[in-house]
Amino acid sequence: MPFPASAADHIQDLGAFVSASPSSFHAVHEAGRRLEEAGFTRLDEMEPWEDGPGLFFIIRDGALIAWAVPEGSGPTTGFNILGAHTDSPGFKLKPKPTTGVHGWLQAGVEVYGGPLLNSWLDRELQLAGRLVMKDGRENLTATGPLLRFPQLAIHLDRAVNDGLTLDKQRHMNPVWGLGSPSDFDLLELLASRVPDGGVDPSAVGGYDVVIADTQPPAVFGGKGEFFAAGRLDNLSSTHAGLVALVAHAEALSSSSAPQAGPGGPIAVLAAFDHEEIGSNSRSGACGPILEDVLVRISDGLGASVGQRRQALAASFCVSADAGHAVHPNYAERHDPANHPVLNGGPLLKINANQRYATDATGAAFWARLCGEAGVPYQEFVSNNAIPCGSTIGPLTATRLGIRTVDVGVPLLSMHSARELCGVEDPRRLAAVTEVFFRTGS
Repeated sequence: MPFPASAADHIQDLGAFVSASPSSFHAVHEAGRRLEEAGFTRLDEMEPWEDGPGLFFIIRDGALIAWAVPEGSGPTTGFNILGAHTDSPGFKLKPKPTTGVHGWLQAGVEVYGGPLLNSWLDRELQLAGRLVMKDGRENLTATGPLLRFPQLAIHLDRAVNDGLTLDKQRHMNPVWGLGSPSDFDLLELLASRVPDGGVDPSAVGGYDVVIADTQPPAVFGGKGEFFAAGRLDNLSSTHAGLVALVAHAEALSSSSAPQAGPGGPIAVLAAFDHEEIGSNSRSGACGPILEDVLVRISDGLGASVGQRRQALAASFCVSADAGHAVHPNYAERHDPANHPVLNGGPLLKINANQRYATDATGAAFWARLCGEAGVPYQEFVSNNAIPCGSTIGPLTATRLGIRTVDVGVPLLSMHSARELCGVEDPRRLAAVTEVFFRTGS
């Protein structure tokens, strides 16, 4: 889409991206489709790569790395990296998933990450992910509305409003039909929902399938100032990086647009998987995927080991992940002096114990970028009595020694099946990211 777009156009495009991305595998497929439309070339990690300037990306499972190498880049050219993630808390399908009792068909699922369990109750949900065939081929599948976690009626639990307790094993078993589990096979249903006619379920060797909400994203509020959707943590950042990288690629090809200048920087979008469960995977931020790509880019530019180290020293990472807006009903849970609000601008996330990677140098660079983009920003720091989460930021800084700053769009209802942000903030994050991609640190 054109950039800069209006906030209304950007939020509609974010909604379309979320709808197309019920799983991490769908998210990178959709991102790859958009990148190819913008002139990027998908590379195979098992093949030699093109050297020198160009627009490229790879997909590894549920992760995507995309980059733009400008003319004039050399062995010591640094990387400007926007780091995000494609997964969200929820539920993943177990082996032998077709279960049920008392005439109900149910699905065996395992809790993935730290979802707000109650937010998944009484919603029409779908299964989505990848089926891997015994010959190694992969197929995306999505069922559309299929499942529901039905809540127990208040007549059968009169004290439910005094405190709802959900047992992850006993209570979080969604229903998807009526009948005996011996007569139905959930895997057959998933195989039949693969686009273009389905696949043979007996040829499926493995699967990575999650539960996702099916309610469409929506703009609402007294002045249309709110936006609700599933998976805003962290598709809001992945989408912002994607939009910004496409805009940056268009600028590189336009003689009238601002250029990065000789020597870079090389703009990189790193959308990792498995952040919500610690990033310890081959497609997560603790794994080698980003380093693998950066090394191969530098090798293609003729870098020696020493020059590659120079390039990393000249690099910068903006770790973009959703953050917390002040909750009007729970303001005491926030730091007393720092109350970020929706539509107040992206967050600069700070933590003394390095749960976020921001330091003074990173904060100053972020302030400079926001100034150049004409975007306001807000600071977030946790209440001392409530430990904060973490992001891919400290992991990237530790693994690669790249200076990193943590930022993100403020949300309410984080880790809910359906999260809430302001309509202005996602576009502002994309606008700052576009400036970042062409700005030396």
